[in-house]
Amino acid sequence: MSSPNTETLTQMIEEISQKLNMLNVGVIKAEDFSDEKIEDLTYLHRMVMKKESFSPSEMQAIAQELASLRK
Repeated sequence: MSSPNTETLTQMIEEISQKLNMLNVGVIKAEDFSDEKIEDLTYLHRMVMKKESFSPSEMQAIAQELASLRK
């Protein structure tokens, strides 16, 4: 059974991916992130969800930030 943090991570990652229209959503999985990074991911999630649209450079920066938060 998954922990509440894993479920929260999964939901946030899915929402970020949908908002950014990321094509390779399957590459980013909740299992790739430690529970210790949930605060950082929450901050990123809030930032992404507040914006209506993103420039290509912003999308790249967000993808890089997601990559840096992985285990």
